[in-house]
Amino acid sequence: MVLVAGRIPVVLITGFLGSGKTTLLNRLLQQPALADSAVIINEFGEIGIDHLLVSTPAENMVLLDTGCLCCTVRGDLVETLADLQRKRESGIVPRFGHLLIETTGLADPVPVLQSIVSDPALRDVYVLENVVSLVDAVNGDAQLDRHPESVKQAAVADALLITKTDIAPADSVIALKERLRRLNPGAELHEVVGGRIDAAKLRGTARGLDRHSKDIEHWLRTAEFEMCEHRHHGAAEKHRHDSGVRAFAFYYDRPIRRAGFTMWLDMLAGLRGANLLRVKALLNVEGDPVVVNAVQTVVHEPFVLERWPGEDRRSRLVFIARDMEREEIERTFDAFDFAPASLKKGAFDPAAYAQFVDAMRGFR
Repeated sequence: MVLVAGRIPVVLITGFLGSGKTTLLNRLLQQPALADSAVIINEFGEIGIDHLLVSTPAENMVLLDTGCLCCTVRGDLVETLADLQRKRESGIVPRFGHLLIETTGLADPVPVLQSIVSDPALRDVYVLENVVSLVDAVNGDAQLDRHPESVKQAAVADALLITKTDIAPADSVIALKERLRRLNPGAELHEVVGGRIDAAKLRGTARGLDRHSKDIEHWLRTAEFEMCEHRHHGAAEKHRHDSGVRAFAFYYDRPIRRAGFTMWLDMLAGLRGANLLRVKALLNVEGDPVVVNAVQTVVHEPFVLERWPGEDRRSRLVFIARDMEREEIERTFDAFDFAPASLKKGAFDPAAYAQFVDAMRGFR
């Protein structure tokens, strides 16, 4: 099942219980831009109700009712997506051009992202385009205080939709918006009433970046941080104690070596991934502008922009981390200078090994 060219874009819709996901989905499906969508809805509980409210052809709908999509039915999700594509190719269902996945309000979205990005059966057919998280303006502040799932849903989002702003006190809406900006400063932020929003605003805001993209600065949004620069790199932070989640931004002045970049990316996901909810970066890798996008252990394939978006050639990195200090992230940058000498196969170079060990210290 290989369809590298023209992969089907996937929009993941998440948000805590009662935040308005199904209402949003109904509104989106009524718009011409998403009229050719297939929908997967995960329902929590024995009796399915939400699927009766979704305005999409029955043959284009797949309802997973065996549990939470993020954990107990991950295998089912992979098979469902593969089966949906087989039916699309054979004509059993219409040839949909988009896929919308609505998770339960209790879902951790990361395993869903991991399935789409990493599973060999899916990654050549589907491409994750956007993660949309809804936050209820009436109850959202309390949910962020009490439920780690709500914090994680907001932290990994590309677009944050604040719902029910028409019935929430104005000062509560302002406070919630500020809290979400601190929690996830790189996300698009929209107020949504009754699920009404232009579908175009929820498509291509992050994963839609490509080698021709002119939106990288907007995607990084490092300008929203007050950078405190040092000799080689600078850092800043804005945070509130949302289950230990904090946002950091860095500049790194020196070009990064290719070997160092590869080591850093592999080690970051493998050894620090559980604590890194989001990583977005534009890195100067030996002069090339390389875009990095990761969610915990899920690392999207880095790509090189055709040109730098401006005159600034410094690397810029944005992290949303849980239970990590700025210095812990900063220490991993030691790997950027790693550049082992070229060796014959099977040869051992004590100096190169010592350099490797030294670079790895930052990940301890």
